[in-house]
Order: sequence, then C-alpha cells, then structure tokens
Amino acid sequence: MGKYVFNRVLQVLPVIAGVLIISFVLMVVLPGDPALSMVGERYDENTVEIMRKKLNLDKPLMIRMGMFFENIIKGDLGNSFISGRPVVKEILEKLPNTFVLAVGAMVVAVLVGVFLGMVTSLFPGSWFDKTILVLALTGVSAPVFWTGLVFILLFGVYLGWLPPTGYGGIEHLVLPAFTLGLRSAAQITRLTRSAMLETLGQDYIRTAQSKGLPWWKILIKHALPNSMIPVLTVIGTDFGSYLSGAVLTESIFGWPGVGRLALGAIMSRDFPVVQGTVLFMAMMFICVNLIVDILYGVIDPRLRAERHN
Repeated sequence: MGKYVFNRVLQVLPVIAGVLIISFVLMVVLPGDPALSMVGERYDENTVEIMRKKLNLDKPLMIRMGMFFENIIKGDLGNSFISGRPVVKEILEKLPNTFVLAVGAMVVAVLVGVFLGMVTSLFPGSWFDKTILVLALTGVSAPVFWTGLVFILLFGVYLGWLPPTGYGGIEHLVLPAFTLGLRSAAQITRLTRSAMLETLGQDYIRTAQSKGLPWWKILIKHALPNSMIPVLTVIGTDFGSYLSGAVLTESIFGWPGVGRLALGAIMSRDFPVVQGTVLFMAMMFICVNLIVDILYGVIDPRLRAERHN
C-alpha cells in the first residue's frame, strides 16, 4: 500500500511543477503593466520605473521565475494591488465560505444522485426510470448560470421561499448548493443506476437471495456499497472543482468565496490575487484528486489484487 501511495505522489509532482510554471507564465503574458496598476492613473515615468524595480519587473525572466518559486516555497504569494494585504490572507479568509458551499453542494449531489440512481435501477425501463433519465440528462446539460438564474427567479422572487442572494444562515446556502450540486447529482444518478444494474446481476446477489435475506438488506448491505466504487471518482473530482472555487455560482448568488475573489481580481486587474487564486484552485483540485485516487486503491479489492500480483 505504501508503494502505491508513493507512486501516486510521484506522478503528481510533475503536474504541480507544470501548474507553477503556467501560473508564472500567465502573469507574464497577461496584457497590462502591474507597475501601472500599482501607481494608478496619475503617474510619471520615474514613479513607474521605481515600482517596476520594487516588483522585480526589471530583472531577467528566469531570475523572476526563480524568485517566484522561492516565494511559493515560503508561502508568500505577494500582496494585493487593491487592498495591500497578503494574498494568502485574502484567500484564507474566503476559503471557509467556499468549503461550506462545496460541502453543501456535495451533500445535495450524493443524497439526490444515489437515491434516484438506486430507485431507478429497481424499475428499469419503467416510466419513472425514463423520466429520471431525461431529467438527469437535462441536469448534466444545463449551464450553471442558467440553473442559478432559474432558481433565483422561481424560489427567490416569485415564490419568496428563500433569499435570492447573500451570505448568512442556512437559508442562504440552499439555492447556491442546489445550483452547484445539480450537475453532479445528475451524473451520480446515471452512474449509480448503471452500477446498480450491473451489481444486481452478479452471482453473489443471487446467492444472497437464495439464502432468504430481505431485499432491503441485499440492496443496502451488498449491492449499494459495491456500486459506490465508481461513483467515488465522480464525487472526488466534483468536490475538488467545488473547492477550487465555483466562480459562476458564487458570483450569481453573491457568495463571498474564493471563486468570487478570483473574478473580482480579474475585473480589477489585481495581478497577485489572480495568480494566487489560480494557483490555489489548481493545487486544491490536484490534492483532492490525489486523495480520491489513494482511497479508490484502498477500497477497490480489484486494485488491491493487481498490486499484490
């Protein structure tokens, strides 16, 4: 097991190096001069030159890249051009809000997706099965911004059941969590249904039936856990993207998370915050997927057998 984890970590290291390089190059190729952004509209050439030296923009590209990597190792992402505060603090302040939204969206996705997938697998080909599959296909295809606007108009404006935007109690979490988790719920529904149908046709299920075990016990104890192995990959990938910052969802609902911070930084040309949030999003996605990869190898007995052989 230790060798498997070690190999997976080694495979991730080149990806992390690539992300760091892309993050640095992104700031180099973006239009605009960071020095001009710092000094504002009223400036003179001498002030701009001083700021360029302060930001190390006068140094060769490779030296700047080396300094960037050194600062990353130290945990220094620079200071925001707008607020003047460290970028790390800006991100860490927004991270708990993004985490709450990500967990809420994943709870919605797993509960709705697994339940509908399990129920439809019991009635394959029925009108209920076909209806849920059509709805699942619609959920996968619907853009997030469209779903969010529909939820705001329906539940926030017309019915008035929930606050359309803002951040506060649990009532503010419901609409953005459902908006963010809907596509994942649709994917999990289809995947759970497919896995359950395959599992219910296995010999050990028929053996359990022949022993007279109750149907609900066969379903919950034997069929469902084995069907969840492929679903784990979807859950991990989507959760990683949620933590990386759901830019559209956070912006539509006014949710003060990392995604909204990144969008605001792009609009105001706050280069250090843009670079920091992009790097943070990529690292979160990589780390979550690494954890899921390791868990998948632990849970799936077939992978354990392959490693043993």
